[in-house]
Amino acid sequence: MHRQRLALGLGICLLVGTSLSVLWVYVENWLPVSYVPYYLPCPEILSQYPQPKLLEHRPTQLLTLTPWLAPIVSEGTFNPELLQHIYQPLNLTIGVTVFAVGKYTHFVQSFLESAEEFFMRGYWVHYYVFTDNPAAIPRVPLGPHRLLGTIPIQGHSHWEEISMRRMETISQHIAKRAHREVDYLFCLDVDMVFRNPWGPETLGDLVAAIHPGYYAVPRQQFPYERRRVSTAFVADSEGDFYYGGAVFGGQVARVYEFTRSCHMAILADKANGVMAAWQEESHLNRHFISNKPSKVLSPEYLWDDRKPQPPSLKLIRFSTLVKDISCLRS
Repeated sequence: MHRQRLALGLGICLLVGTSLSVLWVYVENWLPVSYVPYYLPCPEILSQYPQPKLLEHRPTQLLTLTPWLAPIVSEGTFNPELLQHIYQPLNLTIGVTVFAVGKYTHFVQSFLESAEEFFMRGYWVHYYVFTDNPAAIPRVPLGPHRLLGTIPIQGHSHWEEISMRRMETISQHIAKRAHREVDYLFCLDVDMVFRNPWGPETLGDLVAAIHPGYYAVPRQQFPYERRRVSTAFVADSEGDFYYGGAVFGGQVARVYEFTRSCHMAILADKANGVMAAWQEESHLNRHFISNKPSKVLSPEYLWDDRKPQPPSLKLIRFSTLVKDISCLRS
């Protein structure tokens, strides 16, 4: 009797195991993307085990969800017509901040012209251009319900100082003015252009963008700040993605909290005579590790024109221009 029960139990276990195995193969073949190769939340653990043979010859594609289940936005992951029906009646105003200091004023025209063509078409948009030379800001024709505000700021002799003061300037601007004028705020680099539509699919509480240089490399290669003396320090066991400092945004109140937090961390470093490896971008990444973004934009929203477009990116929406950095920062 005991042997019969044991045999029956083993048979049931074998049947269940076979069923689960068949189900897994079906699900893996049905899923439109592979969730393993790109952003491993624990690569040092998973690397101890051989990868399933099912994934060895599958094409590597972009993720659609983060490990904390926030959406990763890319072409094909959203319905633009449906989003228009949802967001258009809300009468939202979207703010955009850019910094045009020194020679970077040359990029304002191409930025604004491309934004007028592709950025949040059909919505109220308020551009905020921070500059040390208001007279150099060109008059670009704007569409209806789209405004441009030029905010004078102090120039600095070192570009690192300009970069480190950006978080402070944005948080102060939100507190003084932008919180009354916009519902969402995106903080973008001016030396970039829009190449395809950027719409309400990017709206969220707190939004980050994956850096185009590190979206397909192991976490160990991310250029986090590794010195413990900095408030931007990231341990080897931390981090999911490496985010670019050229694109971040969200609800205006959340952007205020974020920029103020980063500014306070930068001040703490400065008091200790420390500058993070990648200035504000290092602090941005430290913050997003401790405070996960609610939405992540794929590299199609933050591309680099020096790189060829990979097959995994169906289109490029926003990209940095090829330029002589040393000349611009001199």
